[in-house]
Amino acid sequence: MITDLSSGQADPQRIGEIVQAEWGIENKIHYVRDVTFGEDASRIRTGHGPQNMATLRSVAMNFLRTMGRSIADARRQLAIAPHTAPLNLFGIPCDLHTHP
Repeated sequence: MITDLSSGQADPQRIGEIVQAEWGIENKIHYVRDVTFGEDASRIRTGHGPQNMATLRSVAMNFLRTMGRSIADARRQLAIAPHTAPLNLFGIPCDLHTHP
């Protein structure tokens, strides 16, 4: 591991803490983006597209986390009612029929 810590600060315990924290980020964010949203397979590569899609994925992850115990659980809930569940998530009434 490359670090800017001095030799006195870079003891094995401290290096282990840093590595563990990095893997926490990897597992919480990057893994979800790669597996759930297929970010690595995305063909969006030019201009601001990659940054915009990363932002949209982050927003989606945050909303999905508010829906259930996990992102996988939230995706299952959405799969049951794909046309109304996203509207419910944003507080948009699903019954859009107009009454005379």
